[in-house]
Formats: sequence, structure tokens, C-alpha cells
Amino acid sequence: MTLYVLKRIVAAFFTLVLIATITFFLMNAIPGSPFMTDKSTPEQIAKANAKYGLDQPLPVQWWRYMTNYLRGDMGVSLKMQEGTEVTKILFGQGKFELSIRVGLWALLLAIVLGIPLGCIAAYNRGKAVDSVLRVLTTFGVAVPSFVFATLLLLIFAVHLKWLPVLSNSLETPASYVMPVLSLALYPSCYIAKLTRTSMLDAINQDYIRTARAKGLKTRRIIFKHALRNSLIPVITYLGPLAASIVTGGFVVETTFSIPGLGKYFISSILNRDYPVIMGTTVVLAALIVIMNLVVDIAYKIVDPRITLTAKED
Repeated sequence: MTLYVLKRIVAAFFTLVLIATITFFLMNAIPGSPFMTDKSTPEQIAKANAKYGLDQPLPVQWWRYMTNYLRGDMGVSLKMQEGTEVTKILFGQGKFELSIRVGLWALLLAIVLGIPLGCIAAYNRGKAVDSVLRVLTTFGVAVPSFVFATLLLLIFAVHLKWLPVLSNSLETPASYVMPVLSLALYPSCYIAKLTRTSMLDAINQDYIRTARAKGLKTRRIIFKHALRNSLIPVITYLGPLAASIVTGGFVVETTFSIPGLGKYFISSILNRDYPVIMGTTVVLAALIVIMNLVVDIAYKIVDPRITLTAKED
């Protein structure tokens, strides 16, 4: 177990280096300069490029960035907050905390809703409840989060006036409702469909037939014996979901004017602020890598028969 975790940590390190490298060269492959505006002159652009070392060959820029990156230095912003360290932009003033807070609440809601709904649909297979849940979950998977967010704004904020239009710094419980619901719609519906499919497959296994032969009630078989083995595919999905729900929150944050990480990521792309783009990409990649490792360890907790060894990886 320990050897496996150490191996995954080393692999995660090289994965992050590779992602940073690919992002760096793809970003610099786009023609133009971050300092190019309608009023800027070639002399001003050249002076700004020289100030931040953007006039040097790409391999030199890459080596300088990677050596600083390995020391925890992500550089400084070129345009949005010129001269400000990227780490302060991403982690200062609670921006990252806001994104994580909304994402975690949405993830929790998706789990709390998705797994029970999947169990209920499997338990009532072929009945009206199952049909209704399948229609609702298909709708939830098909509707993009920003469309659902807009509908929530129109209904609950504009017409009914039950919830605030702008969530801002999420200072009240009511300000969480629409952003969290918007983010949780797709994953909760997908988890429900995944749980239902996995549970229906588990119901046909030999150990379920044995439990039925012993006279156990169907409800106990579904929610105790079948559910545990049905959670393996769900846990696999929860790993990247935990990180991607922050990424998916960028559009939702913009919709509800939440001053989280999404605002600066989108602004950095529009302004071609290379260090901020790099920093945000690396942080999100790190989240995905870490959550994948957590998922692998969670397999062992859910099913003790799974053995995590370096050879099996």
C-alpha cells in the first residue's frame, strides 16, 4: 500500500510537469502578444516583452518558468493585476476558497441525491417511479449548467424574488442555493443513472441469488448487499468530478457574479495573461491528480478484496 502511494505521488509529479509543459507551448503557439492593444506601439510591446522575458527563445522561457514553478513561484500577472504574484491572485482574498466551497457543496448534494435516486430506480425497476426518474435524470444530464442557472435566475430571482440575483461573496445561505443547484444538476443525475445501472448489474450476481435464497427481503438486498459493490463505478466517477466541478463552476460563477477562481481564469484567457493561465491550469490539474489518488485508496475501503500494489498499477 505504501509503495503504491509513493509510486502514484511520483507519477503525479511528472504528470503535472508534463501538463505545465504542454500548456506552456500551446499557449505560446498563439500569434500575438499579451501587450498588444489598439493604442500600443511596436516599441511599447517590445519593451514590455523584454521586461518580462517574453523576447527570449521559448526553450529559455520554459526552463525559467519550470525552475521557478518547482520552487513554488508561478510568476506575476502581466495584465489583469500587473506585477502581482499569481499565487496571491489565485489563493489570496478567498477566491480559491469560494470556488472550493461552492464546488464541495455541489458535490455533496450530487452524492446525497444521486445515489439514493439510483437505488430507488433500481428497486422499482420497470415501474412508474423508475420511468419518471429516468426521464428526469436524462433531462438533467442533457441540460448545460449555464442554461439551468439562467432558468433559476429567471424563476427564483427575477419573477418570484425569493433568492438574490447576485451571489457576490456568498455571505448568506440563500446566496448558495442557485449556484449549488446549477453545479449539482448534471453530476447528481449522472450518478443516479450510474448507480441504477451498476446496481441492476449487481442484482444478477450469484451472491444476490444466495441472499434471496436465504429469504432476505428485497429492500435489504438492494440497499445493503448490492449497494456496496455498486459504488465502485460511482467512486471512479467521483474522483475527476470533485476536481472538474470546480472547472465547471467557472461559467456558473460568472453567471452569479461570484468572485471566485473562475472569474480570473476567464479574464486571464481573454487578456492572454500567460502566468495566470498557467497557474490556474496547474492548480486544476493538481486537484484532478490528487482526487484520482484518493479514489484509488477509497476502492480499498469500499471493497477490502481489492489489493493496491505497485505491480498491479
